[in-house]
Parts: sequence; C-alpha cells; structure tokens
Amino acid sequence: MQARIAKLQAKFDELRIDGFLVTNAVNLKYLMNFDGLPGDGVAVITKTKAFLITDARYDVELRSQHPDYDLIITRYYLKEAAKVVADQKVTVLGFEDDLPYFDYDQIDEQMTSDIVPFTGLVDQMRWVKDDAELAALKQAAELTSDGLMKTIETLHTGQTEREVANQLDATMRQLGATGESFATIVASGYRSALPHGAASNKQLKAGELITIDCGYYFDGYTSDITRTVALGDPGEKLQRVYKVVQDAQQAIIDAVQDGVSGKHLDKVGRALITDAGYGPEFNHGTGHGIGLDIHEGPALSTRSEDLMHTNNVITVEPGIYLTDLGGVRIEDDILVTPTRGVRLTTAPRDLLIV
Repeated sequence: MQARIAKLQAKFDELRIDGFLVTNAVNLKYLMNFDGLPGDGVAVITKTKAFLITDARYDVELRSQHPDYDLIITRYYLKEAAKVVADQKVTVLGFEDDLPYFDYDQIDEQMTSDIVPFTGLVDQMRWVKDDAELAALKQAAELTSDGLMKTIETLHTGQTEREVANQLDATMRQLGATGESFATIVASGYRSALPHGAASNKQLKAGELITIDCGYYFDGYTSDITRTVALGDPGEKLQRVYKVVQDAQQAIIDAVQDGVSGKHLDKVGRALITDAGYGPEFNHGTGHGIGLDIHEGPALSTRSEDLMHTNNVITVEPGIYLTDLGGVRIEDDILVTPTRGVRLTTAPRDLLIV
C-alpha cells in the first residue's frame, strides 16, 4: 500500500496540488486496503502522510491490521478531512470528480484550501497490475472457468434461466467466491439476442443457444467471462454466426500487445464481423479492463484512445445478436504482455452442444 500511496504523491508537483481527497470506495481499497462499503470513509493524502478517516465499526480491525496508519475515527468524515487539510497546511487539494454534489458542497464550504477536481487519477493507476494482483486475477479467471463449465455440463431442457444463474452462483460460492461482480446473465433462445438480458423464468428448450455471462470476486479481484452454448443442434445459421464471433475474438486477442489502442483492437474484430455481414448486429464495445472493479480501464471501443500497457488485464467480448433468433458472445480475460495477449480464462471456446 505504501508504494501505491507514494506513486500518487509523486504526481502532486506535476498536478500542482499538495493534497488529495479520496472518496471512491474502490480507490480506498486500492490505496489504503480499506474494505468498507461506499460512503464508509475517506482518505486525505498529503505530500508526506496518508490519513484514513472512518467510523468506529472499523476501528478495531484497522488498528490490528494496519497499526502504522494515521487513523481518525469519527462519524463526520468530510468535516474531519477539512481539519486535516487545515492542520497539514494543504493549500491546493485535489478531489475525485465523481463526488456526489452534496459532498462537494460540504468540501467547497469547509476546506481552507483551494479544491481542484480530477477525473480518474487513482483509477488510472489501477490499470497496470502488480504481481499480487495478477495472481488474484488469474485465480479468479481459472476458478470462474471451472465453475461455469460445471454448470454448463448440467444444462437441460425445462430448467429456467434463473435456476441456471442461481446454480452457477452457488457453485462459485463453493469454489471460494465472495460474491458476484454483477447479476449473472443467462439468456436463452430468442432472449440470447439481448446483450444484457437478465435471467428470467423462461425455460430452456432444445435447439436453443444459451448465453451465460458471469463474474465473481476472489481475494478482492474479479473475473468476467461469457460463453454461448447450444442445447442440441441450433441450426446451420447460428453455428456460422458462432464461428464468425469466435474468429473475430481470436483476431483481437492476436492483436493485443503493449502500446496498441483500444480503438484499433475494436476495429480488428468489428471488421471481420462486418465483412461477414453482421456489422449492425455487433452493437456494443469490444471490452474493458478488470481488477478490483468489474469495469476499469483501458476501454476497447470504436472511440477509445486508451493504450494497452503491459500488465493490464482486459476482457475481449465481441458478439452478434439476431433479433427473434438468438445471439452469440464469447468473452475471455486477457493479460497484456509486451508482444501478445495471454488468455487467463480456461473454459473451452469451441461451440459446446450439450
């Protein structure tokens, strides 16, 4: 944690600030290893110190696990933060611009310093993972792949989408997941043409495609994986669509390397899908970073100028969605290396017919 705080402090002179207010819960986890709920604390980082401000619910745990912290216990986080800013003689305080307006109004009123908003300052630090983070992400990807395959092997007609989602969630808990990173998506038949179709009471039927999109937390870090499988023969057209998506995904992964842009990676896969005649049916971005949060940078989309860097972990998830017929999406978690993308998820990518 000290290295991450020092990295943030090293940016202060360039940014022309001498303090920074951290309010985002995920960023507090990243910088201070504070595992509180959103709104349960803030941090004030100065050029030489880091103050964590929270309440008595976390007092004993934090003092035992982090005895070196400058810890302040109060129910009035921002009021206390203003006192720290004054005591530490901070003259220009940066803050995260996703702060709710009510909280912004408080700091604007109470801070003795000038206040300057920043977009994604700590978030961008999280894009490049260290060795411990990479190990956690690899574990999450592998275990989620295992749990997903266990669930796929039991699919049968008559099950509802919601039953499949609940079964997968339970299996992942047994494998050690601490929770889902989003509501597990199970969409079958015509509903698989809905990119984010929430699991419903629709029953699985023979000959349908079934798309399952899921992510789970292990040791604080998440996975994100999608597989589309068939319950019996889905027909020649949907099998052809599956092959187009599979080829597009592989082409994108093959193009991953340090320095390539998110826009370029999106273009690689989108061109193949468009050439196959399904351009309008690929109606979302190609991927995003993952880590402590399910959606981090860098982004892979038609407009993304984000560059991939070594030790980013990204998703690659092209799809084709044919209204009233069905849809296909294949998603894997990919480690960016200097020269290639390395797949962390291990579930088979060929069309499974169960």
